[in-house]
Amino acid sequence: MTDLPVRIRPEIAALPAYKQGKQAGAEAFKLSSNENPFAPLPSVVAAVQAAIAVNRYPDASSPRLRARLAERFGVGDDAVHIAAGSVSILFQLAQATSGPGDEILFSWRSFEAYPSLATVAGATAVTVANDAAGGHDLDAMAAAVTERTRMIIVCSPNNPTGPVVTQADFDAFLGRVPNDVLVILDEAYAEFVTDPDAVAGADVIAAGHANVVVLRTFSKAYGLAGLRVGYAVGDPRILAAARSTGIPLSVTAAAEEAALASLDAEEELLERVRTLAAHRDDLAARLRATGWDVPEAQGNFVWLPAGARALEVAAAFEEAGLIVRPFAGDGVRISIGEHEAIEPIVRVAASVAPRP
Repeated sequence: MTDLPVRIRPEIAALPAYKQGKQAGAEAFKLSSNENPFAPLPSVVAAVQAAIAVNRYPDASSPRLRARLAERFGVGDDAVHIAAGSVSILFQLAQATSGPGDEILFSWRSFEAYPSLATVAGATAVTVANDAAGGHDLDAMAAAVTERTRMIIVCSPNNPTGPVVTQADFDAFLGRVPNDVLVILDEAYAEFVTDPDAVAGADVIAAGHANVVVLRTFSKAYGLAGLRVGYAVGDPRILAAARSTGIPLSVTAAAEEAALASLDAEEELLERVRTLAAHRDDLAARLRATGWDVPEAQGNFVWLPAGARALEVAAAFEEAGLIVRPFAGDGVRISIGEHEAIEPIVRVAASVAPRP
C-alpha cells in the first residue's frame, strides 16, 4: 500500500485483519466460529443485567475472578491473569517476549491469529507442518528451536484440525526446550476433551514448569463469546510482563460477573459440553463413513481435509444453509452447533466427499 497518509510499518500495512467466521442469515445454521449454540443460563443473564453501573470503570485486575481461578489451579492470585479473551493474552505475551530478530514457533495449520501476533510484535513466525494426523509434530518443533526462539505455542486440541497433544509427548517436549523459552499451552477447547491421555494444563502447572503459561477461555464451553473473557495461569513474573503490555480496563464488569456466575453454574454448563462432545463424536463417525478422512476431533468442531477443494466444499455447505469455515488450500472446519444441523451436514458432506 503506497498511498498511506502517515508512515505505517510496512509489515503492518500488509497484514490482513483477523477474519472471523462468516455470519449466518435467519434461516441458516452458523457453524463457522466454534460458538456454543446453547442460550445463556438465566443465572448468567441475571448477573450481567445486575452489572449495569456502566458509568464506572471495572476493577482492572478482576480480583474476584482471579481468586476463584487461582483456587481452582492451586496457585496464588498473582499467578492468574484475566484479559478480554485469551487471544489478547497471546498478543501480550508475544510483545513481552519477542521483538525484531526473535522467533515465535508454532504448528501449522493452527489458530489463524498466531502469525499475526508475531508480525505485530516485530518477530518472525516460524511454522512446523502438522503431522499426518493433523496434530502437532513435537519432535519437529523441538528441532526447530534456535537461539532466537522466544515463544512457542502448543494448541491442544488443535484449532482447526482437532487432535490433542498427549501428556507424555508434552512432557518430553518440555525436556527438549530451553528453560528460558516461553511455552504457551493454548487450551481454549480443553473442556471438550474426552481423550484420557491428553495434556492437562492444570497438571503442567502443578508440576512447576516455570516457563509454561496455560491459556483458557470462557468463550467456548461457557458460552460467553460475546463478552470476551480469557485467562492465563503461570509464573507471576511472566504474567506481570503480559499485564504491562495489555490494554488497561479491557475486561468489563459485566464480563467478570458473567464468568463468576458461569463458575457457579459450572455443572449445568459442563453437561451441555458433554452433549456437544457426544454430538461431535457422532458427527465425526458419520462423516468418516461418507469417505472423509476426519482427524481425531477433541474440540467443539470437526475438520474436513478438503485441500484445494476447501472453498468449493464450503460453498456447497452454504448453499444448503450451513455456514462453515473454509481455510483455503487446507480444509473446512465445521463447528458443533444445533443438533438439527447434523443430518444436513452429513448429506452435504456425502455429496462432496472425496472419490476413490
